Formats: sequence, C-alpha cells, structure tokens
Amino acid sequence: MGEFLDVALRFPTVLFTFLLVVVIGYWLLVLFGAVDLDADPGAAAESLGADGGEATAATGLAGVLNGLGLGGVPVSVAASLLIAAAWFVSLAGGALLAGLTAEPWVWVLLSVGVLAAALIVAWLIAWLLMLPLRHFFPLGPQSSRHDFVGAVCVIRTGTVTTTFGQAEVTSTDGSSAVIQVRKAGDDPLRAGSRAVIYDYDVKGEFFWVAPVDAALDSEP
Repeated sequence: MGEFLDVALRFPTVLFTFLLVVVIGYWLLVLFGAVDLDADPGAAAESLGADGGEATAATGLAGVLNGLGLGGVPVSVAASLLIAAAWFVSLAGGALLAGLTAEPWVWVLLSVGVLAAALIVAWLIAWLLMLPLRHFFPLGPQSSRHDFVGAVCVIRTGTVTTTFGQAEVTSTDGSSAVIQVRKAGDDPLRAGSRAVIYDYDVKGEFFWVAPVDAALDSEP
C-alpha cells in the first residue's frame, strides 16, 4: 500500500491523481442525485458542426474535448474516461520508474516521457470507448443549416462578395459557428458588420446574406 501511494503521489501520476479524486467525487454526487448528468451541456457542441456550419466554437473543456475527437457524449463522461485512462497509464509507468536507479536528469526526462505517453494512450483509449458510448447519449435533433435562415450573423472576413466571405452566427443553444456566406448587390459588408441570412445554397453550401438595414428596408 505504501508503494502504491508513493507512486500515485509522485510525478507524473500525481497530476492525474488529484483529477481522479475530483472525478470520483463528481460521480458520487451523480449517484446520490445531487448532480443531474442530463444537464451536462457539453455533448451538444459538435451537433452544429455536423450540419450547421463550417466550424463550431465550443468553449472551455467542451471545446477541447471536441477538438480531440471526444465529443458526442456529456463532457463529464469524456473527461472522466480520459483522466482515468491517463491515471492508470501513468501509474504503470511510474511503477516502472520507481525501481529505476538513474541520474536525476535522466529520471526527469523519463518521467516527462511517461506523462506524454499517458496522455497519448489515454486519448486513444478514450477515443475508442467513445465509439460505442455515443449510441447511449443521443444529442437530440441536430441543428439544420436551414435553421440559420432569418438569423443575424457577424461578418468575420474583410469583405463579403459573390464568391467569398465568412461570418459567425449563434444558434439557439448558444453555440456559435463560422459559416460561408455570399452577398449579392453593391451594399458593403465589412468585418464586424451585421448581416441577415436570407437563403441557403445547397449546391454551393453557403448562405446568402444582406446588410441588416437593407433587409429591413426590403420588408413590406
């Protein structure tokens, strides 16, 4: 038991040990009903990107996990799997280093190597586990690109023409997406200006936009 604690509280395993304690505490709260797992919003981050735009900007931990390909389940599930796998791998590597006699600088280098290996292997394990787990955590109806029609977006490129342009739009769930936009007419649209999305081109996979003032003037 003493050797186990020594390895668990030694670098690099100690980095994941404290995180694992937090994870265990969280799931105990879920078990006793103090926290509602269904309220976890993190799983919805990639639903918009799948059909709603060029890219999805999720924030915080949800954004990191989605960037690593670990989206599609609640953030708590993905983070727990990642932390648990990293802890086990680093614990195994730390146990091997515990009996090693080497110069301090060599031990430091090897410990950093164990940390890197733990992160890589943990990501691979978590990614493989995500494949079947996604079927147990449906995200609900995915946002359709046509849902953006009628929404107001913010231009993110220097200008918008009939052949080029990007804008940022916020969906009803609070997530944002960078979408391809095009503009007809001579009304200027510059970076930071607001525009109304009035149509979606299925073939070209872009949205037609118009300046907010022009759109209002065209209403009967």
